[in-house]
Amino acid sequence: MHVTDRPAARVQPAKTDRSRYMSGAAGRERSLSQFIQLAEGNPAQAKEELLAGLSAEHAYTSPKYLYDALGSKLFEAICELPEYYPTRTEAMIFDRHAADIAATAGTGSTLIDLGAGNCAKAARLFPFLQPSQYVPIDISVEFLRDAVERLQHQFPQIAMAGIGMDFSSGLALPPAVHRRNRLFFYPGSSIGNFTPEQSLAFLKRVHAACVHDGRADGGILISVDLVKETEILDAAYDDALGVTASFNLNLLLHLNRLLDTDFDLRQWQHRGFFNAEQSRIEMHLEARSPQTVRWPSGVRRFEAGERIHTESSYKYTRQNFTTLLAQAGFEDVTVWTDPQEWFIVCHARAG
Repeated sequence: MHVTDRPAARVQPAKTDRSRYMSGAAGRERSLSQFIQLAEGNPAQAKEELLAGLSAEHAYTSPKYLYDALGSKLFEAICELPEYYPTRTEAMIFDRHAADIAATAGTGSTLIDLGAGNCAKAARLFPFLQPSQYVPIDISVEFLRDAVERLQHQFPQIAMAGIGMDFSSGLALPPAVHRRNRLFFYPGSSIGNFTPEQSLAFLKRVHAACVHDGRADGGILISVDLVKETEILDAAYDDALGVTASFNLNLLLHLNRLLDTDFDLRQWQHRGFFNAEQSRIEMHLEARSPQTVRWPSGVRRFEAGERIHTESSYKYTRQNFTTLLAQAGFEDVTVWTDPQEWFIVCHARAG
């Protein structure tokens, strides 16, 4: 496997005309955005999944349920916090190396933005990557729909097809998504929400989605948070202002709506910390007092101090992650980092 490391020094922009891809650029062609909702799924299956987690000996929920409309907005606020280094560090890497990233990844791709949120990260790269089609995907349907509508007004020259879906267990994309030259964009170190085994399976699905007519065509642009001092990691997931705590506690409001549970937010508190043995951040909700939570088909007794595991965020070494990419079938890995080497952005070609 070939791995190229890029230094943290600023890269001079390539001398190409990017004006056509600047926000608000006027152009003869104007595209209308599409929105395809695949996220509805099976409500009964979602309830079954959630209730199985709440009823387990060590209660848990999938982190995807943190991202209802309010949760998505709270996460936007988290990204503005001084303790939350991932967003600004990643932005620094993209700002300094955007031209080099585009030279490596190529232009004119079908840019598929996984967990797009407000689409801002991809939009900052439009002048460099110059996508022929932009496909943002997110489970928070209404939040994404609004973002796509705003973005299409800003970039009328780019064809856009927003997709509301949960891509964590499958990547069956509709025919509206162009098959050739797909570049999957997965920023925010969101790959850390999967276990290493799940990450490998996910990356293999991305690789498979890059294969067209039996030939690999495209690649992945992905960011990864690296292992660092525990104090820095702990502060990033348990901020002084309490925004991350609100983000985590909002999950209980979401569960009350989805399951008709009777969680009392005042009886729970946020816990976020780095588990060095597992190389992961863990987020939990901890019961402040003994309590019984009810829903139409059952109950669960929680003792004081008992926890619901709501999210994990695995941290990698550079070597560990580039090896994972190779195991998934990717090759020609290029790595960009920040001066402190806290975070990396990788491009890899589907082999």
